[in-house]
Amino acid sequence: MQRQSQISAQKSFAVAPMIDWTDRHCRFFHRRLTGRALLYTEMIVADAAIHGDRERLLGFDRSEHPVALQLGGSDPHKLAQAAEIGAGYGYDEINLNVGCPSDRVQSGTFGACLMKTPEVVAAGVAAMKARVSVPVTVKSRIGVDEQDIETALDALAGAAWSAGADALWVHARKAWLQGLSPKENREIPPLDYDRVYRLKKANPDRFIGINGGILSLEEAATHLKTVDGVMLGRGAYQNPALLAGVDAFLEERAPEPVDFHGLIEAMAEYADRHISQGGRLSHVTRHMIGLFHGFDGARRYRQILSSKATRPGAGSEILREAFAAVDLATRRDAA
Repeated sequence: MQRQSQISAQKSFAVAPMIDWTDRHCRFFHRRLTGRALLYTEMIVADAAIHGDRERLLGFDRSEHPVALQLGGSDPHKLAQAAEIGAGYGYDEINLNVGCPSDRVQSGTFGACLMKTPEVVAAGVAAMKARVSVPVTVKSRIGVDEQDIETALDALAGAAWSAGADALWVHARKAWLQGLSPKENREIPPLDYDRVYRLKKANPDRFIGINGGILSLEEAATHLKTVDGVMLGRGAYQNPALLAGVDAFLEERAPEPVDFHGLIEAMAEYADRHISQGGRLSHVTRHMIGLFHGFDGARRYRQILSSKATRPGAGSEILREAFAAVDLATRRDAA
């Protein structure tokens, strides 16, 4: 697949970086469904990219393009070094995480904590821009804790852009650094899409994408009337068949039927390669559990993958067995 930057005047669609979810197997699967969506890695801490097992952390299949590397960190020198390593691996974009609220990132004073220190974000972005030629972007919240979301988001955005950031993706919720778990931070703070819209209205020439609680292409279309990009997280992961409509959605044409048989065969062959290299079937199939949401037989499909794909020695025949349980001719509101 030809490499391409998604930071352009065209409307963009992205699958959000999600820790423990958007690994290389997930991205390979998602790419079989959409050629145009921008895919993101899990957040990789800069220190890990510099000192860790780079092939395990950063390696990816070339078919995943366009694919972005999301980094976590606050030290400009380390971020620049990690960005350069990522660009060397062939990533199409480097993204700085300014939104993760977990205890782990708080102890390292990065992620959502950086909403409190826009100058640190600016220093990190500037350092990365000086070392790589691919776009450098930022993904933030609208604020943290008791911050005023009007001034907090403006300050963060202004700092990022002053340092040369090519795009800002905004999760339209606050993050509460004390009292809420990462899961609760994705659900409890109320969504405020209008705040992101106001940022875009005040900055019409800047690329601003929106994230948070978007579950369908219909909702995405509504947001794209105002902002430049939409990013789906759990909505895309838990109902991946949605991604099969993304290319037609962006190109404003009628969607084509999904070739589920071809998809399953491609994933079975990929799983076989992974297993031959010492991996397990479940590393691949765990990302495919929600594929047939709404189809008759989807429950049985999920049961087979959940119970059999995790067994030692399980091979791609388990994926084919699960697929055989699905009736593609019957789609219902609930599987």
